[in-house]
Amino acid sequence: MSELSVKHLLGIKYITKEDINLIFKTADHFKEVINRPIKKVPSLRDITIANLFFENSTRTKLSFELAEKRLSADVINFSAAASSVKKGETLIDTVNNILSMKVDMVVMRHPNPGAGVFLSKHIDASIVNAGDGAHEHPTQALLDSYSIRERLGEVAGKNVVIVGDVLHSRVALSNIYALKLQGANVKVCGPKTLIPKYIESLGVEVELDLRKALQWCD
Repeated sequence: MSELSVKHLLGIKYITKEDINLIFKTADHFKEVINRPIKKVPSLRDITIANLFFENSTRTKLSFELAEKRLSADVINFSAAASSVKKGETLIDTVNNILSMKVDMVVMRHPNPGAGVFLSKHIDASIVNAGDGAHEHPTQALLDSYSIRERLGEVAGKNVVIVGDVLHSRVALSNIYALKLQGANVKVCGPKTLIPKYIESLGVEVELDLRKALQWCD
């Protein structure tokens, strides 16, 4: 049985191409499961997962919760808006309170870049980053790559353009890391004011003309 090279999923930049292939292979298996009449498997039975959302996100939160329940995990939901964070409790305080409940895994969305990395140095539970500031959103990027693979057969060698506000997008950054890791050619397209100045250092080309970008990409 293959295993991931990392304990946490903090960002695409921390994982390998082999990790991505293993995640996709596992996803293929679970995709068959969700098309069955009974959509539940015992893969995460006796595993307790805390969903910590310090920032609102209905779609991401529901997606994680549904996946966790279909894999038979025990789920604790925590929303910062209705918690002691409002009274000045720190991130570490909050997490330690939750870990005292013997949590095995934490799924966290946080407005501060690097919150997941900070947390991983202080707690034993595995952490899945569900978006940290304008830094990364690894699960969304994996889903995007998985969709490209399903539609086009593979990601390697494909021309992919990311359009819009790249500067403030954690999904765009995770997508760049994921696509490059799998051998795709990547361009970004948008107004100069919404493209990060360092973007070309990631091996990405900038195209300011949307028509040209669309003619180039797969």
